[in-house]
Amino acid sequence: MTAENESAIVKRLREIGERVWQTPEPVVAFTGRADADALVNDLKDHPHAYVVGCIADRQMKYQKAWMLPYLLSQRVGGFEFTRLQSLTEQELLRAIDTVPKLHRFPRPMAKFIRSGIHRIADQYNGDASRIWTGQPSSSDVVARFLEFDGVGPKIAHMAANILVRSFKVQLSDYWSIDVSADVHVRRVFGRLGLCRVGASVDEVVAKGRSLSREFPGLLDYSAFEIGNLWCRNADPLCGECRMSDICPSSGSGSM
Repeated sequence: MTAENESAIVKRLREIGERVWQTPEPVVAFTGRADADALVNDLKDHPHAYVVGCIADRQMKYQKAWMLPYLLSQRVGGFEFTRLQSLTEQELLRAIDTVPKLHRFPRPMAKFIRSGIHRIADQYNGDASRIWTGQPSSSDVVARFLEFDGVGPKIAHMAANILVRSFKVQLSDYWSIDVSADVHVRRVFGRLGLCRVGASVDEVVAKGRSLSREFPGLLDYSAFEIGNLWCRNADPLCGECRMSDICPSSGSGSM
């Protein structure tokens, strides 16, 4: 791929990301269910619901993972912070493990959620919004999410990115927020020729940093959307994809 071709692809990815970043979102649609989305969107009164959703978003479809806070609230009698703080790990496990199970891995999830609630209580005086309010640096926000048990780099960067991109939380900088290189993002980066096909997570993250230095995660939404909607692993819908005219892997691509 020539530098000119790469520049055109990156420019379009950035334009998509910037348009989402600058457009107000009344409700961020995590699940597609209004009552469940309302809870994890409530950063004012239930910011811990967003953190629990981030912790749960692993090894299963994201829509189901983000349903966990709402369904858990129904099983334990609400999602007020003090209510969650009073629950033992065994009580959380019973709530999560009851059929239909709320997560693929109930036991570690119960442990992670209980640990997370107590971290919010101890480190943030029971107010999870203190993780991101006051315009901290992006590196601080990512580091704070990484301190939660069960949260790795992919989830930590995703959590910071959603706060900035969708909830319009202002930070002092954005350069530490990387792309969350899940299967969709890795596949799209490979097919667009930004990385070799089958590139590792580390390669994709490093490439994102080189392509969008001030805000690497700006490329994340556009790549995820393309991979989720059109650039499927099998039978990709190239004709419907917004990148088809410049994608080197598309039959209609001109580059």
